[in-house]
Amino acid sequence: MNYSQHDVAYALEMTRVLHVPDRRIDTFGTTEFQFVLVSELMDHVGQVRVRSGRIEAGRPVILRPDPEPDVTFEGFGDQADAFREWIREHHAGLAFLRYGFSFSKSSVTENVVHEPLETVQDRLVEEAVRSGNPMSAVISGVDDTWEISLLRFSVEMIQKSSGINIFDFKRRGLL
Repeated sequence: MNYSQHDVAYALEMTRVLHVPDRRIDTFGTTEFQFVLVSELMDHVGQVRVRSGRIEAGRPVILRPDPEPDVTFEGFGDQADAFREWIREHHAGLAFLRYGFSFSKSSVTENVVHEPLETVQDRLVEEAVRSGNPMSAVISGVDDTWEISLLRFSVEMIQKSSGINIFDFKRRGLL
């Protein structure tokens, strides 16, 4: 299925990270976040889909002058192609660290809950806080374009991690 730029923009606009992980993307290793993504079913009132799984971010790599990085999304579907085009169009000159966008999602499970969206969101955030897992995230998104919501979370984690990663690279004399 092809997604229009409008579909991508709508998914990005509607995505909310309700619980941000305490940890960031590691500078010198692979990072694995556990996510729960909640979305309201479009054609069923009072029904919410809850997806959970892991998303792995490869370590950032220092870019040398003028490369054209290839953006890959392992394990994602058609929505990743539309998101890749959005990135190229809106963020062509993104930082000088390459996070590879070699994210992979795995172990995704889903179930439908018959409760109001806000109730489910609140419960999932409470559970994430109570678990104390510094790698857990709770995301609210659009059901049919949920992977774009997950990719937006990934980009937000890059933005939150880049300052720390740059500091680590400079401290080791790599930048």
